[in-house]
Amino acid sequence: MRKYILLSTVAIGLLSSANAADDLSSIFSEGKVSGQIREFSISRSVDKSAGGDYTRTANAVGGYLKFETADYKGLSLGTALYTTNGFGLDSPRDDYTEVDPTLLGKDNESYSILGEAYLQFKYDNTTFKAGRQKLNTPMMGADDVRMIPNLFEAYVLTNTDLADTVLMAAHVTKFAQGTFGRAYGGGILSATGGYSAVDSKDQVGDFENMGTYAVDESTSGVSIASATYTGIDKLKIQLWDYYAYDIVNIIYGQVDYSWNCLLTDSVKPFASAQFIKEDDIGDKQLKAIGGDGEIDSFYYGLKFGAKIENFTAYVAYSETTDNSDSDNAYANAIISPWGGMPAFTQGMVTRHVFLAGTKATKIAALYNWKNFGPDLKTVLYYADYNMDKNNGYTNDDTDEAGFDIIYNTSFVKNLQLRFRGNFSNDFNVNTAGDTVSWDEYRFIANYSF
Repeated sequence: MRKYILLSTVAIGLLSSANAADDLSSIFSEGKVSGQIREFSISRSVDKSAGGDYTRTANAVGGYLKFETADYKGLSLGTALYTTNGFGLDSPRDDYTEVDPTLLGKDNESYSILGEAYLQFKYDNTTFKAGRQKLNTPMMGADDVRMIPNLFEAYVLTNTDLADTVLMAAHVTKFAQGTFGRAYGGGILSATGGYSAVDSKDQVGDFENMGTYAVDESTSGVSIASATYTGIDKLKIQLWDYYAYDIVNIIYGQVDYSWNCLLTDSVKPFASAQFIKEDDIGDKQLKAIGGDGEIDSFYYGLKFGAKIENFTAYVAYSETTDNSDSDNAYANAIISPWGGMPAFTQGMVTRHVFLAGTKATKIAALYNWKNFGPDLKTVLYYADYNMDKNNGYTNDDTDEAGFDIIYNTSFVKNLQLRFRGNFSNDFNVNTAGDTVSWDEYRFIANYSF
């Protein structure tokens, strides 16, 4: 906290010395307040072939309140408070067969966090942002799918001097897991699904060292470099490198291209390709939670689809390197401990795509009903996961179907209502052949201002 007080003091000092007190006052009086109020309800009915079926539910209300100052000669400050508060919960709260853990903090208690507190400076085509903030990158992101998103302590420099190109360099030192990470209890599924290999249920509500969060060993953080190019019509190319000191180096690349059908302009096909290459580095701190710390893994994904007026459909396929070492499930898996999940084939819940040897296929269709009046979108999808025997988590294949209905209301401006469902079949199968499946429904109301 002393670091943020120091940053604020320096910023105020610069502003004060640059001009009169009236100018300092105006950056606050002309500042911007924004935020969101969110209500989230979830219900999951779990079917276990070995017995012990249960239905767990949860309800929470919260969101965030943010204030950003106006900038003075390019300098500005920002801060945001995030909160989640449960209601109508069963007792005891920490019984996860009764209360879903993904909306609240440790032991399913309510909590609040100063999630953003940053200094930002803009000069021509360069922006520098330092402090607590949201990040959304392919292998490190907010993953805002429950109540409070993942948040970061980082130093981020972006530049657009090159035509049609965005360059970014960043160093990330701390990570504050959001509420969704509590779906995991550590291990290989968690580390490949976007969260800690240790125990994600308890690591919530605090900013932790990047390595401590990921593998329970303190490290020097993660350095990032990226370039995104959009200079060719309908083509986007991006390349990212994440150097997670003493854990892993991650290279991510993606190409997206769209064009007009030769037969008719009403059909607009599109295609995308992505890859991830990971290699262990330094002291191989991943060995702290299992295996020998060695990683040599590769993932690729392909997506092809088309848009016809208000209808969009696509099919996607991905593969992860097979694992020949039954004693080290991490060796050929794609680990992503800080909220990143860019796979074309991920389900709403099923994130088996990065487990070693997974071959995944997904089909999805979206329709926008705007021509009929309402600002309404509906999505249907089905994903199938062919699992390798040495994936480290499940002993059989799995699949997931689901839907997503998104309605931006006309009767209340800026109010969005969302109803989602996912139906996972054989999400986990143990060595005895016992299966775990579920039906899950979510209702979310977001009021943004």
